Amino acid sequence: MSTRLSTGIALFLTLLICNLGMAEDAAKSDAAKSDATVSYWNDIRPIFQVHCQGCHQPAKPGGEYVMTNFGSLKSGGETGDPAIIAGDPEASLLIDYITPTDGSAMMPKDKPPLADADLEKIELWIEQGAEDDTPESARQKYDQDNPPVYSAAPVLTAIQFSPDGRYLAVGGYHEVLVHQVERLLAGEPSLTARLVGMSERIESVAFSPDGARLAVAGGSPGRLGEVQVWKIDDFSLDFSVPVTYDTIYGISWSPDGKLIGFGCPDNTVRALKAEDGEQVLFSGAHNDWVLDTVFSAKSTHIVTVSRDRSMKLIEVGTERFIDNITSITPGALKGGLNGVDRHPTEDQLLIGGADGVPKIYRMFREKARKIGDDFNLIRKFPALPGRVFDVEFSKNAERIVAGSSFNGTGYVSVSNVSDGKLIAEMKEIPSAIFAVAFSADGKWVASGGFSGDVFLHDAETGELQRQFVPFTQGDKVVADASKSATNP
Repeated sequence: MSTRLSTGIALFLTLLICNLGMAEDAAKSDAAKSDATVSYWNDIRPIFQVHCQGCHQPAKPGGEYVMTNFGSLKSGGETGDPAIIAGDPEASLLIDYITPTDGSAMMPKDKPPLADADLEKIELWIEQGAEDDTPESARQKYDQDNPPVYSAAPVLTAIQFSPDGRYLAVGGYHEVLVHQVERLLAGEPSLTARLVGMSERIESVAFSPDGARLAVAGGSPGRLGEVQVWKIDDFSLDFSVPVTYDTIYGISWSPDGKLIGFGCPDNTVRALKAEDGEQVLFSGAHNDWVLDTVFSAKSTHIVTVSRDRSMKLIEVGTERFIDNITSITPGALKGGLNGVDRHPTEDQLLIGGADGVPKIYRMFREKARKIGDDFNLIRKFPALPGRVFDVEFSKNAERIVAGSSFNGTGYVSVSNVSDGKLIAEMKEIPSAIFAVAFSADGKWVASGGFSGDVFLHDAETGELQRQFVPFTQGDKVVADASKSATNP
C-alpha cells in the first residue's frame, strides 16, 4: 500500500470518528434540551410580556384573546379554537400564529417574528404539558371587570388635572381613578372611570396636550414596567407597552403630542411614539434611577432628573446627551432630584429634590461651563421642610407649587414665579405629600401622598376646602367625595 493511500485512509477514518462524535454530542444536546423543564413563569411569561400582552390583556383583548390570564391564554380567542393544546405543539393554534412563513408571522402583529430560541422554548413548554407555575402571590387578580376592592387607601404618587379642567386623574392600586372636577367641587359623587391595566403600581399620570388621552407610567416591582395610554372620550385603552422588568416613572408628553417620555430604574430615559408606542429614544446618561421627565417647548429635547443628583438635557432626534443643566460641582446638590416641570411657554425648568428648595433653571446654556458655576440657575424659592417630591407650574405660568414630606408630615407651598414670593403655605398636612397639581384655572391645588387622601387647597389662601379618599370599596365609595375637613 502506498504512503499516499494509507494517509488518505487514516484521514477518512479520523473524519468519520469526528463526525460520529459530533453526531453523538448533538444527540446528547437534543436529549438534554428535551429533558430540561421549561418554566412558564421564568421562561415563557417574559416572552409573552414583551411581545404579546400589550395587545392581549383584559383592557385591550385583541382578537378577543387575553394572554395575561392563564385560563384564557390556553382557551384562545375569537376563533373558538383552543390556543394551546398541552402536549401537542403542532395542534396548538398559538404556534401557527407565531411561526414565521417567508420571514413574517401573523403575531406579533406588524412586528418582527419571535426569535427562533423563543419559538423553541414555547414549543417545548407546550410539548412538556404547558404547565402553569406562576407563584400564587404574582397571579393577576384585577382587571376592568374585576377592579380592586380596597380595605385601606394605598399611597398616592400621581395626581393630574386635565387641560380643560374637566377631570382629575389619581393613581391607585392597579388602576387610575378619574373624577369629574365639577361634581367634586359641588360635593357630589364624582368618580367617573376606573382604568385598570396590568401595572400593580401607578407612579405617574399625564394628560396629552389636547386632553384627549391619558398616559400612565407604572408597573409591578421586579417584574414589569408599563406605559399605558387611555382614550378619554370612552375611557378605553389605546395601547399598552411593557418596558423593562421594573416600575417606570415620570411620564410626560411632548408639546406637539407626538412623543411620550419616561424614566426607568435601569438608569435610562426612553421615549415612544404617541401614535403606536414604538420606541424612538433610548439614553443611558444617568448613573441612577430616572424619576421624572419633561420635553422642551419645541419638542426637540427631553430633560430628565435622577437620584444621581443631576438634571440632564438630551436631544431627541439624535438621542445624544447634551448637557448637565444643574451644577456638577461635588456637594452642590444635597441629594437626588425627584420632580421637574417646564414653564408652559418657555424653556425654563422647575425642579425639586432632597434639599427641599424648589428652583428654576434655564434649559439651554448661554455661556461655557466653568467648574463650580451654577450659571443656569434663575431663581430659588422658599425651602420646604424635608424632601420635595413633586413640583408644577400653573397653566398661566404665574405660580409654582411644590410638595414635600418630613417625618411623615406633608407640606405644600405656592409661590410667585416673577419674584419668588411665597403666596400660600399648607403646613403640617397629616400625610407625607408625594404629588401636587394645579387645577386648569389655577384656583386649586390638589395634593396627595402616604395617607391615600386627596387634599384640595385654595391656591391663594392655602385654606383646605376638601379632603377625600378617591378609591372605591366595590361599587361603594370608601369616603364620599363631599367629605370635608378643617384646615389642619
